[in-house]
Amino acid sequence: MPPVYEPVIDQHDTWLAINPVQGCPKDCSYCYLKDLGLTLAKPTELATPADTLTQLLASPYFHPSLVLALYTCTDALATPRTRAHLTALLDVLGDSAVRNPVCLITKCKVTDEVVDAISRNQAKGLRVIVYLSYSGLGPDIERGIDHAALRGNFPRLHAAGIPVIHYWRPALPQNSTPDVIESVMDLASQYAKCSVAVGTKVKPTAKAQIAALWPELADPALDPQAADSVWPRTTWDWLRERPSRYADHPVYQTNCCALAYVLGEADHGCIWNTPTCLNANHCPAVQRDRCATLLPLRPRVTPEQILERLRTIGHEEAEHTYDEPTRTLVLHKAVPLRDQHNLAQVLRLTVRAPRVPEERYWSGSRAGGSPLIVDPR
Repeated sequence: MPPVYEPVIDQHDTWLAINPVQGCPKDCSYCYLKDLGLTLAKPTELATPADTLTQLLASPYFHPSLVLALYTCTDALATPRTRAHLTALLDVLGDSAVRNPVCLITKCKVTDEVVDAISRNQAKGLRVIVYLSYSGLGPDIERGIDHAALRGNFPRLHAAGIPVIHYWRPALPQNSTPDVIESVMDLASQYAKCSVAVGTKVKPTAKAQIAALWPELADPALDPQAADSVWPRTTWDWLRERPSRYADHPVYQTNCCALAYVLGEADHGCIWNTPTCLNANHCPAVQRDRCATLLPLRPRVTPEQILERLRTIGHEEAEHTYDEPTRTLVLHKAVPLRDQHNLAQVLRLTVRAPRVPEERYWSGSRAGGSPLIVDPR
């Protein structure tokens, strides 16, 4: 199929996605790029590094408080050309006035030139966090991935002083046994600041793709697309009863909380004191104290600020109500998830709205999705 490209600047559940290069030569079976024709594909440059910065600053979604996630429609470490684009973009960002935190997500080897580019731009004040996506799946599912090189990234980045978040995804039956889980966590807990376990995301167009890996999800009684994430029961239970040797390693189910912890900030995602905060996230006391101290001091969100943000993203006509005690904004019309996420992240509140019928993205926790736990047959 011909490739379907995402916007170069796009708003996701947790961050502002920056995608000047799209298409990945790898072929992970679960990849959300597969039905876009962007796996087993030569990466295509849609914007130069300089043009990317221009588009970022011109985007209605841009705001200085947002985290930027680079290259979510490829793996920027996969080819020499994409690595060169990455290092150039890091330099462009480092030399600009942009000081948003920057995330880079990869399964590929982090080479010397990338380590050097991150380090020199850290020295300029650019905060860069590397997400290492490692979940214990093998080459039968993550085709084209050098897993030895991926594992080697952990001590390498740690030694270079580059913050690492361990991205533990997806959770599938194939990596849900305790021995696989603990082999992953034994490595990650030594070198990563924390882990983010997000289960499996199933977008509306990908149920058959994921069911090929996880046949139970073909059951018509299940609705994995409506879930925030889908979990094998064994993984879900392990997280709640994890061995004591991992007690000092934070494990989150919400990226916004992991980022807040690593950045030394309070929760930005309205997760604090919710069931996810209290029951799902294994959060250290220092971070819970930070949220408990700082979040009650947040400035109130005014009706004028809400209207201005709605106007900026093209929804000034949207009727809405706002409950100040719970910081919940309810839109009385269907609004794309990317716009809901931008409102939530910029204003730091909860947003609820009817779902757009043709929405292509999964429901995140910010949009009210809940986990789906699947028992083995």
